[in-house]
Amino acid sequence: MIRSDEWLAQGLASLLTETQIMRGEAGQMRFTIAMRTTPSKRNWTPSSFHCSTEEVAEVVKWCVKNEIPFTPRGAGTGLSGGALPALGGVVVSLTRMRRILQIDPENRALLAEAGCPNIALTKAATPFGLHFAPDPSSQTVCTLGGNVNENSGGPHTLKYGVTTDHILGLTMVDAAGEIRRLGGLTSSQPGYDLLGLIVGSEGTLGIITEAWVRLTPNPIAIRTVLAAFPNPRLATETVSEIIASGIVPAAMEFMDGTILEAVEAAFHVGLPLDAGALLLVECDSLHNAGQADNEIETVVRICRSNKAIEIRTAKTEDERAKLWLARKKGIGAIGRLSPSMVTHDGVIPRSKLPEVLDFVYRTVSNEGLRVANIFHAGDGNLHPIILFDDRDSRQVAKVVEAGEKIMRLCIELGGSVTGEHGIGVEKIDLLGEMFSEADLRLQEDIRRSINPGDLCNPGKVLPTQKSCVEVKLRRRVAT
Repeated sequence: MIRSDEWLAQGLASLLTETQIMRGEAGQMRFTIAMRTTPSKRNWTPSSFHCSTEEVAEVVKWCVKNEIPFTPRGAGTGLSGGALPALGGVVVSLTRMRRILQIDPENRALLAEAGCPNIALTKAATPFGLHFAPDPSSQTVCTLGGNVNENSGGPHTLKYGVTTDHILGLTMVDAAGEIRRLGGLTSSQPGYDLLGLIVGSEGTLGIITEAWVRLTPNPIAIRTVLAAFPNPRLATETVSEIIASGIVPAAMEFMDGTILEAVEAAFHVGLPLDAGALLLVECDSLHNAGQADNEIETVVRICRSNKAIEIRTAKTEDERAKLWLARKKGIGAIGRLSPSMVTHDGVIPRSKLPEVLDFVYRTVSNEGLRVANIFHAGDGNLHPIILFDDRDSRQVAKVVEAGEKIMRLCIELGGSVTGEHGIGVEKIDLLGEMFSEADLRLQEDIRRSINPGDLCNPGKVLPTQKSCVEVKLRRRVAT
């Protein structure tokens, strides 16, 4: 049953204050700007802004009682549409739940609310010589709850692990409105691994409101180099050789010539424009500065043996920040080259990077479009950024076609259709090519056992009848 905006707002007003409810055009504009998606049904409905776990639970119980879909949402930085209200209903916003509730430096743990920005965790832990290792590119604004829902990664998770490796416990409101607490301060808990089930479930099994996170000691030594190569193939071959040497860098980031062009045009940092690709490699050590020195020397030697045309080594923290500038500003700088872009997200075995990148450039070129590549090379993540003009429907169709071909190749090579951006609404139909019908039924059975009415973030992740309303053209536009 479709409820009117006003009916839903009145229902929420019985539970929350007027300042905790957003409705009408303001709410519609919020999601229209966040992501241009084309569902076959759209029912823009109110957002509720919460200050406590108990408030979230009351709103969820009201939604369940009235059979209203509800969608958890943080900062809205996700790239697969997971926080969009696909079937209307109520958007449960956690952005006002921003408190850090407890820091336990002895046990290297921190308790924070779900709306706390990622970077705030590290800032709070810094006085104790600790930090929160997962560092997505959007870490200044993305929230802890969103990181947990998407199992977010980042440049430094090559060595230290993605979000699931840093979650000790969760408080969540389940799909019936009951408050559940999972895990705790110790990493070993008896029974089923419910934490592992919830992390990465994209908000389809409940609404996370608090999390205990594991903190990581700050390294005593960090060594950073930027190596320029004549072409992407030599750079990607270098990636596999570095890992094969036994070194696991703290970070290893790839940027191609198109990213260089955009960053240099925007920031004039003196990047080598004759390079076809860059590798940014960082090695660190928690205990022995000599280890970081030895590792970075090996990295430099491998880069030189693979025909690097220039290598820059950071000698100060300021120089390190400058080397990282190209990576941190790369995607935003693309706006200088194209009015629209779509960022894809796949995973492949590291050894397949040269082959897959050749395929990416060839496939996009055959569609008459341009592509830029910037990604976490060390763990096989792939983020082709296809440049186009979304005012041209023919270009949009070509972007969709090229993107699907790239994702299918990832599957064929034993990879995945997502590394860190999630499935959301964007890649639902591709799961049918990655998993068998029996596999998908098992996953659906698990979801149904926890979210029986499918009211909690419906139409996401798994290809079901409800998910068919999602996307006529799977596209995201970042401007």
